[in-house]
Amino acid sequence: MTAQQQFYLVKPCGRLVRPVAPTRIPGRYLSHQEGLPKLPVPSLQQTCERYLATLEPIVDEEELSHTKELLAEFQKAGGVGERLQKGLERRARKTENWLSDWWLTTAYLDYRMPVVVHSSPGVVLPRLEFSDRQGQMRFAAKLIAGVLDFKTMIDNETLPVEYLGGKQLCMNQYYQVLSSCRVPGLKRDSVVNHAHRSRPPTHITVVHNFQFFVLDVYNSDGTPLTVDQLYMQLEKVWSSSLQTNKEPIGILTSNQRNSWGKAYNNLIKDKTNKDSVRAIQKSIFTVCLDAPMPCVSDELYHSRAAVQMLHGGGSRWNSGNRWFDKTLQFIIGEDGSCGLMYEHAPAEGPPIVSLIDHVVEYTKKSEMVRTPMVPLPMPQKLRFNITPEIKKDIEKAKQNMNIMVHDLDVKVIVFSHFGKNVPKTHKMSPDAFIQMGLQLAYYRMYQRCCATYESASLRMFKLGRTDTIRSCSIDSANFVKAMDDPAKQKIEKVTLLEKAVKAHRAYTDMAIHGQAIDRHLLGLKLQAIEDLTSMPEIFMDTSYAVANHYNLSTSQVPAKTDCVMCFGPVAPDGYGVCYNPMAEHINFAVSAFNSCNETNATHMAQRLEEALLDMRMLLESTPKAKL
Repeated sequence: MTAQQQFYLVKPCGRLVRPVAPTRIPGRYLSHQEGLPKLPVPSLQQTCERYLATLEPIVDEEELSHTKELLAEFQKAGGVGERLQKGLERRARKTENWLSDWWLTTAYLDYRMPVVVHSSPGVVLPRLEFSDRQGQMRFAAKLIAGVLDFKTMIDNETLPVEYLGGKQLCMNQYYQVLSSCRVPGLKRDSVVNHAHRSRPPTHITVVHNFQFFVLDVYNSDGTPLTVDQLYMQLEKVWSSSLQTNKEPIGILTSNQRNSWGKAYNNLIKDKTNKDSVRAIQKSIFTVCLDAPMPCVSDELYHSRAAVQMLHGGGSRWNSGNRWFDKTLQFIIGEDGSCGLMYEHAPAEGPPIVSLIDHVVEYTKKSEMVRTPMVPLPMPQKLRFNITPEIKKDIEKAKQNMNIMVHDLDVKVIVFSHFGKNVPKTHKMSPDAFIQMGLQLAYYRMYQRCCATYESASLRMFKLGRTDTIRSCSIDSANFVKAMDDPAKQKIEKVTLLEKAVKAHRAYTDMAIHGQAIDRHLLGLKLQAIEDLTSMPEIFMDTSYAVANHYNLSTSQVPAKTDCVMCFGPVAPDGYGVCYNPMAEHINFAVSAFNSCNETNATHMAQRLEEALLDMRMLLESTPKAKL
């Protein structure tokens, strides 16, 4: 993939930085949407100046000086930059959000790599206290009831509006995650959403032993099934799918998108197959009842659960027990493993995490509803006619999946030494502190700084998605270089750390207010393509390729639940790092590719742990009086 393509396809991985935790105020769900401001177009000069500053720690002087010349040319009065900027400003006036459609298309629907590992995040929930199918079914029933309870708030528009720093946030993404599904195309995918139809879906899909079932989750009077009713229905599903030799039709969805698009068109030529696929696409969400995965030690459990949520463990295990295009798939193993994965096109992580927090709390409540004594229909098994050609497509998808499984290295650690408490004691943003830990860990491993992606939410604006916080800055570079320099005094190191943390906080604030550089640069580039003009030289520049080759792709996804989100790296020689900072510990998921000799997820996780401990020691061993 070219560097330019990589910029097009930079994937946000369910990421949101919340400098202040959003507070919720009950109210009509979308009534505030009209009052939300539009995403601004930053000034051209500001973006060019900030772009140069972000390049300084990651490109050499010669490249930097060449880029300065190109940017001066680009910004000339009456020049290319000004023309593209005016085009963007025109687009901003005419649309609800100048970025959102472009972003959905370029970051997701045009992205042709498999959604598995390369785009869809997984979430590992705390391990459950069961180890048999009764426990599995009971928990699944409670989980389904919890999601339906959350859905009621969405349907009634009673979900509390979220606020960040006193500003209302766009709630649109909550409307996109249920009853939706990605649909493959030969060159571009699409997303279908059935929630807004005149007769919205009333069923979920359940998959067990690679066999899909339609399970109606509402009674004829419109009330949701009780936990007991759901449990009985899940038992019926389980006992109707005991055969373990069925073709894993769902594994087709894990393939490279063009291949899957071609196989999809072939699959739905058959009416039975088409009806079955449509039933999955329309369903409110999917529940995957997984077979037990290979046993591992308690220490390795979280890492094994992470790969189960990300890809299912390969064709021998649970990778065929999925429909990877489905927006929401809850995964419950017979061995107590539990989590979900989501297809990224419709939403970022925070709405998903809000749903998780609600569902986890719901599952802890004892069921008070009396179960009506009415017979329920048998859940409908979805049939697929497998032609020799489809069988061949399945075999190919299995092979490709197993290659991805062997290539992905994931390490989940619970950093138990401290959580948000320590940075807060030192009046530092916990997120900025953790990001500086990542910068230090990377510098110690590679003796250089690298382009770093951290996602910032643009939900202060109507239909806002994300922009990039560039965690690698001049200030972070000064700190990481000084940290292990024996010639530097501790007091100087502390000052540099404080400065780096403040710079990160400032960039975060800038980004969430729509003033970061990355989406603006993408907009200018896409405007040039739309105007059919030749590509400006700043986008063909080596510096631009370096700036968009993210060796560290990171995300803070805070949750009340003691969970962790995980995702694959965005560069072949990069890392994916996701974290959930709790009060007194931090959950980290680090991923890398085994095919790259230079990267190692376990080493990075260890270096990160060391870096955070060293930073705490530095702060605590420097006398307060001097600070």
